Amino acid sequence: MKIKNTSSSCASKLKVLSDPTRLAVLESLMSGQKNVGELMEQLNVEQSLLSHHLSVLRDNDLVEALREGKTVIYKLPENVADSTSGKAINLGCCKISFD
Repeated sequence: MKIKNTSSSCASKLKVLSDPTRLAVLESLMSGQKNVGELMEQLNVEQSLLSHHLSVLRDNDLVEALREGKTVIYKLPENVADSTSGKAINLGCCKISFD
C-alpha cells in the first residue's frame, strides 16, 4: 500500500526532526550552506554532538555533505529546501515552516 509507505517514511522523518538541535541545523542551513565550525558557533553545540546530529540528518537525506579540500560543507538538498514558501522544509509528505 502506497499510503502506508508514505506514512511510514513521513513518521521516520518527523521522528528525526523531534530533536531541537536537528531542527536548528535545518533552520540554519535555510540561509545557505555552512561548514561544521560555522554551525557550531551559530548553534553553540560541541563538535562531537553536532557531528552526530549531522550524521543522522545525512542518513535520512535531510542534509547533503560536500567536501571542499579538508572542509565539509553542509547544505539542504534541493528536494528539502522549499524556496516557494520562505523559511520552510519539504519532507515530501508535509512542510514544516519556521516563523
